[in-house]
Amino acid sequence: MHILIIGAAGMIGRKLTECLVKDGGLGGQPVTELSLVDVVAPEAPAGFSGKVTSWAVDISFPNTAGPMVAGRPDVIFHLAAIVSGEAEVDFDKGYRINLDGTRQLFEAIRQEGVKAPYHPRVVFTSSIAVYGAPFPDAIHDEFFLTPLTSYGTQKAIGELLLADYSRKGFFDGIGIRLPTICVRPGKPNKAASGFFSNIIREPLVGQEAILPVGEDVVHTHASPRSAVGFLIHAATMDTAQLGWRRSLAMPGVAASVGEQLEALRKIGGDKALKLVRREPDELIIRIVSGWSRRFDAKRAASLGFKAETSFEEIVRAHVEDELGGKVA
Repeated sequence: MHILIIGAAGMIGRKLTECLVKDGGLGGQPVTELSLVDVVAPEAPAGFSGKVTSWAVDISFPNTAGPMVAGRPDVIFHLAAIVSGEAEVDFDKGYRINLDGTRQLFEAIRQEGVKAPYHPRVVFTSSIAVYGAPFPDAIHDEFFLTPLTSYGTQKAIGELLLADYSRKGFFDGIGIRLPTICVRPGKPNKAASGFFSNIIREPLVGQEAILPVGEDVVHTHASPRSAVGFLIHAATMDTAQLGWRRSLAMPGVAASVGEQLEALRKIGGDKALKLVRREPDELIIRIVSGWSRRFDAKRAASLGFKAETSFEEIVRAHVEDELGGKVA
């Protein structure tokens, strides 16, 4: 099986690659070839004996997607995106990467199928940012898409394209609306939601973190471990169960910032909690206020998608996976 991962140098892309190599296959079939794409060349995974091609390209540029799909990968994971905060500040860049890049990838797949029959599975990472206020108590998949950010708008358009290209038979697509992935390892990024990870990750290693919103803010989260599980399940499930509603919200844990901080205290102690400094940021507050908070993910659960059931469980997954089971 040939797997193409676009956005392979990012955190989720790296973890997905590692998981595929560790498991040795996908859906019961051995992975024999990996094509890894990002704006910087992804590193070849250790321990993989198959063929690896590493591409350093920007898929939003014309004529860059064609060569990636010329090898006819069986499964394509489209993870690449400009994150929410950056997409809101840099309008042109957000639309170029998040919309133009997606459209050009889908079109390259369609054109490859013109040469000879080709029908890969395409897994598209969407976002809960596609929803907009006013919100019910819990968002379900039938709730209308009225995004209140450029990032959410770009993802919603990507979902519509995914559904239409799938309906026309150009590929077999599924869009997974990711909750905020937390706790993200590594350094802070430009995502408006980045502070959700920062206020846990940095204090657990003895560093200060900035909290830009109030403790009453509620948001839905899943761990990187769960995110990889979502992707693998989306790549292997029977998509006939989706019908023409090709995108769906993933399960997660709805928790307030206050509940996050309590989980930090339980695991890292009062010393870690004192490292969180309150510093309101009006841009972040405005962006987050336009996001949905709680989700009714019964549809995803019925299709086999799974996530954590408490925020403390999410923090412990981070400690196990990234800190060797120990905190500072």
